[in-house]
Amino acid sequence: MTKLKLGAIADDKSLKLTVELPAAVHRDLLAYAEILGRESSQSISDPAKLIAPMLARFMATDRAFAKARRIYQTSGEG
Repeated sequence: MTKLKLGAIADDKSLKLTVELPAAVHRDLLAYAEILGRESSQSISDPAKLIAPMLARFMATDRAFAKARRIYQTSGEG
């Protein structure tokens, strides 16, 4: 079994955001959705729903971002 960074996608309230993706990124997103669907036995009907969890995971694992965010929040600016 492949160890993907994303797990099952939570059905959560969302905010509409429009983005443009390069074709190669879109193809990779479609492939990721297909593989994740197989791995999690969860049908991914809209690969765009992967973008938010991917961004959240990216930000959660970015140590420089976490450090800067802590500094910003403790300085009273946030």
